[in-house]
Amino acid sequence: MNKIQNDGFILIVDDNPTNLSVVCEALNSEGFRFRVAVDGESAIAQIERNHPELILLDVQMPGIDGFETCRRLKANPATQNIPIIFTTALADTESKTKGFSLGAVDYIPKPFAQEEVIARVRVHLQLKQLTESLEQQVSDRTKALQKAQVQLVQQEKLSTLGELIAGIGHEINNPINFISSNIPPLQEHIAGVTKLFLLYEQEYPNPTAKITNAIEDLDLNFVLEDIVKILNSLQLGSERIRNLSNSLRNFCRSDRDAKISADLHQGLDSTLMILQHRLNANGDRSRIEVIKSYGELPLVRCYLGEMNQVFMNILANAVDALDEAIMQGKINNLSPQIKITTEIDSEQLIIIRIADNGIGIPERLKKRLFEPLFTTKTVDKGTGLGLSIAYQIVVEKHKGILDVNSQPGIGTEFIIKIPT
Repeated sequence: MNKIQNDGFILIVDDNPTNLSVVCEALNSEGFRFRVAVDGESAIAQIERNHPELILLDVQMPGIDGFETCRRLKANPATQNIPIIFTTALADTESKTKGFSLGAVDYIPKPFAQEEVIARVRVHLQLKQLTESLEQQVSDRTKALQKAQVQLVQQEKLSTLGELIAGIGHEINNPINFISSNIPPLQEHIAGVTKLFLLYEQEYPNPTAKITNAIEDLDLNFVLEDIVKILNSLQLGSERIRNLSNSLRNFCRSDRDAKISADLHQGLDSTLMILQHRLNANGDRSRIEVIKSYGELPLVRCYLGEMNQVFMNILANAVDALDEAIMQGKINNLSPQIKITTEIDSEQLIIIRIADNGIGIPERLKKRLFEPLFTTKTVDKGTGLGLSIAYQIVVEKHKGILDVNSQPGIGTEFIIKIPT
């Protein structure tokens, strides 16, 4: 290795012209690029502007000496990983120990032997490049493992969810079909009995005292009216359960390996239906108002079940943000709201915006939101996988964009963009 990778350079820090001449000649003969500083202060200023690959640092200099220069460089996170080789005539063990304790990687004794200078420089440049390569490999492997972990969790969630929904759907459908199919004939029977009562009343306007007392005790007119209302309530309730069952089945269409043409509005509505219990008022807050501003969207080829999971994760986070804002008293007199807007832009991208007026996200945390295992919630309320899974589904599986806008105290908006 005759040259430093990436056009880097070596910084020589020495106030002695003779020493500088020897070292510069040695490095130049081997094709190394180098720069020179004659004291510690100017060396630090140079290094802060442009980081060298390696520093040859004299110990004894005017102003701050080499030890202090080294200490300052190692205290700065931006420069602490630059290898430093001390050049000095001090050969005592105490000086060497001090240098190594400050973070130096080697010593070159004076007077210089050019071959030794080149050999030590080359070794430490190679070590630095190998270390950087190893760190990059570790970083890449860590990211790959995190990605694999997220995918495994996602697959397990979808598989478990599919089994759960299938079981719930089966258990719900049988009794709800029984109830809903029997309501119409029951309505007919009750209408017939009511008609018969009215006919008796017309034909026998003067019933016996016993029948009159029984009618008064029962409050027959009220009962006949109330039965109709009860049947209407049963019919409405069974329809609601049927809609919930349909929403669960639509939401759970996640076991398909191929994309399908799907109505994303139906996916959003199914998700909202499942989250209905969380949107309702509770002891701490009023009902969360959901404002829909749906545009005209074509059917979109997508993995609908996985897109529903994206909607679920983002909407559930919005509810959490609103709950936290109210708990901390940061939503003031505003009613909690979630606004969902959909549109198609000029580039034929489907855009879905999900915004809340909750607590918001600090700027320093926004860039980490989609990292696996990162969460701002307490251990019992979040795993840090929801948004990273959403990111993988939107960006990697659908070749789309998932972005976030947020202002602390005002709210958060997630923007999903996927091609048609």
